[in-house]
This record gives sequence, C-alpha cells and structure tokens, in this order.
Amino acid sequence: MATMSRPSTTIRPSGRKPDELRPVTLELGAARYAEGSCLARFGHTHVLCTASVEDRVPPFLRNSGQGWVTAEYGMLPRATGERTQREAARGKQSGRTQEIQRLIGRALRAVVDLKAFGERQITIDCDVLQADGGTRTAAITGSYVALYAAFDWMVKQGKIERVPIADQVAAVSCGLYQGTAVLDLDYAEDSTAEADANFVLTSGGKIVEIQGTAEREPFSDGQFRELMKLAKDGVADLAILQRKALGIA
Repeated sequence: MATMSRPSTTIRPSGRKPDELRPVTLELGAARYAEGSCLARFGHTHVLCTASVEDRVPPFLRNSGQGWVTAEYGMLPRATGERTQREAARGKQSGRTQEIQRLIGRALRAVVDLKAFGERQITIDCDVLQADGGTRTAAITGSYVALYAAFDWMVKQGKIERVPIADQVAAVSCGLYQGTAVLDLDYAEDSTAEADANFVLTSGGKIVEIQGTAEREPFSDGQFRELMKLAKDGVADLAILQRKALGIA
C-alpha cells in the first residue's frame, strides 16, 4: 500500500494548499480473484479497479496477433449522498458512463504494447464505491496499477516474457477555485469551480488527454499553464505512489 499527503492550510474547503493532493492510497491486490487489482483512494473518493485477463479479443482483432485493453466504469447506488438507480436496472448506460470508460481505455492503451501479449483481452472494471469528485482520474490512476499487476501475473505464469508497458500513466483534476489554480478538486470545489480540467499524463509529463471546461467565463492561456504545471507535479507524485504500490520504486 502506498500513501501520500502534504500538510497545509488554505482557503480551500478541505484546508489544502493549492498544489496539494488529497491523501492518496493505492492498495494493490484489493480483490482476491482478479489477475490484477487496486483500490484507489483519493480522499473520500474510493474506486476499486480490477483487471481480468481473457484468451480472446474483439472480432475486429481476430487473427491479428494483437491484444486489447478495454475498460468498464460504474458507480454503486450509494456512492453518493442519495441512492441512484443501477444502470443495469435502467437497461442502458448513461452517456457519462460511456465517455468515462472510453477515456480509461484510451489512457491505458496509450502506454501499452498491444502486440506484445498476443490475442488476449484485458478488461479493467472500475467500480466507484464512494464519490467525492475526481472519480475518473482516480480510476485511471488505479487502473494502471491493476493493469501492471495483471501483466506481471502473466509473466509469472509464463504467458508472456515481459510486462508490455512503455510508460506510466496517471490522471488528476485541476481547476480555478475562487480565482486560484488548485490541484485535485473534491466535490465541494468541483461543483463551484470557475473552470476545471482532467489531465491524463505520463510520469514524465507527456500528454495523453486533457479535458478542460470553463464553467462560467473563458480562462486564459496563462491560467491554463498554471493548471498544467499543477497537473504535471501532481501526476509525478502519483507515479511515485504507483511504483511504491507495485514494489518497483
């Protein structure tokens, strides 16, 4: 298990400094039966990420010699203050759910050599146990740990020769709260922020994907650069925690 937090005081509802992550815990092996798993805790946001290895690929990859990494995402009915109906009971996934799980899959595939593990599919299931903002970024960060663990399991089973991951990937949110650029928004900040963005980056700060929105009025290039700097530093800290959780620090 790896954790990180920094002492601070500020105008933020949580009392954190603008550049401070919430207390973060990445617990490896949180699910007994999955080939790889990680319970990612970002403050009060808790996401269970499990990686399942299957000896099959989607139809469009059959006989290609290439593997696939995909993701599914969902929130438990009481992950928030009021119960929400299960999407399965409604008979369809929401657009938000589909968008988030596609984002998780893209983020992971960006750092994986898909040809290095044969015609196998690894499905990452991200189940939000408790939500307090930043569920998609916590899911991506925890999913990397679960995916690496699944590949490591495959190596130990003699199925592949090496872990086919070229770089680390993690994600964090940043936003403008009361005119200040802040890192890792919780719900109290996210719900009233003037702007917010999700940054998916490699451990070295290379961009995988950025989703940014002005909630009130447009923000400047200078403000975006402030958010980007916070995100790079935050992801660098998360990458350290990922390596510690995996025992490869």
